[in-house]
Amino acid sequence: MKVRNSLKSLRLRHRDNQLVRRRGRVYIINKTQKRYKARQG
Repeated sequence: MKVRNSLKSLRLRHRDNQLVRRRGRVYIINKTQKRYKARQG
């Protein structure tokens, strides 16, 4: 999982990326390509 300051550019890299808020953190998850997981901050 990558940790980044800004997730907007990562979300646009694949069409299945989803922006999810969990426990006060922002995540990118992708069901089809697992390598695009990321967390903000």
